[in-house]
Amino acid sequence: MAKENIDIEEKDTVQEQSVQEETVKEEPQPSKKELKREAKKVEELEKKLAESEKKLIESQTKAEDMEARYKDAKDDYLRLMAEFETFRRRSAEDRLSLVGSASADTIKGLLPVLDDFERAMAMLEESSDEAAKEGTSLIYNKLMGYLKTKGLSVIEAKGEKFDVDFHEAVTQFPAPDESMKGKVMDVVQTGYLLNGKVLRYAKVVVGA
Repeated sequence: MAKENIDIEEKDTVQEQSVQEETVKEEPQPSKKELKREAKKVEELEKKLAESEKKLIESQTKAEDMEARYKDAKDDYLRLMAEFETFRRRSAEDRLSLVGSASADTIKGLLPVLDDFERAMAMLEESSDEAAKEGTSLIYNKLMGYLKTKGLSVIEAKGEKFDVDFHEAVTQFPAPDESMKGKVMDVVQTGYLLNGKVLRYAKVVVGA
């Protein structure tokens, strides 16, 4: 009885192995053609992936290049703007300087006329011709008033302490007292300032 059971078990085992072998045999195996086709698809995908990666790197390089070009262009623009502003400022200063120089030359050319008016009024002080005095004084005051609007002013000298920044000593004269030593005793020629700058030094006599 025991032997029959063992035989039955061995038979069942053999049958199971046979079924498994048949099942394995029944599963379809891929052919060489299919394997080759799959390998080709993998190769194509790898190639496309490589191309995509290359394009991405090129795009990043182009973007970096464009950014560098933009930065350079911006720097050039800012530099040119700075140069233009400097040029415009200098041009404006040059124009003002030119106008100021022309104005100074014109006013300087009128100083001898003012000198003549001063001499004429000094001479008319001893005259009894009041009309001549009044007329000469009127013309002088009008001319001087106009020139003052252009920045002209008289350098105060008589009785002031001698100052080389404004006065030019033509001679020295013994001072009548100690208080007048080193001071301007008389003005030989009136000095003038134009907008705060010396246009002509005052020629003076200094007490010694």
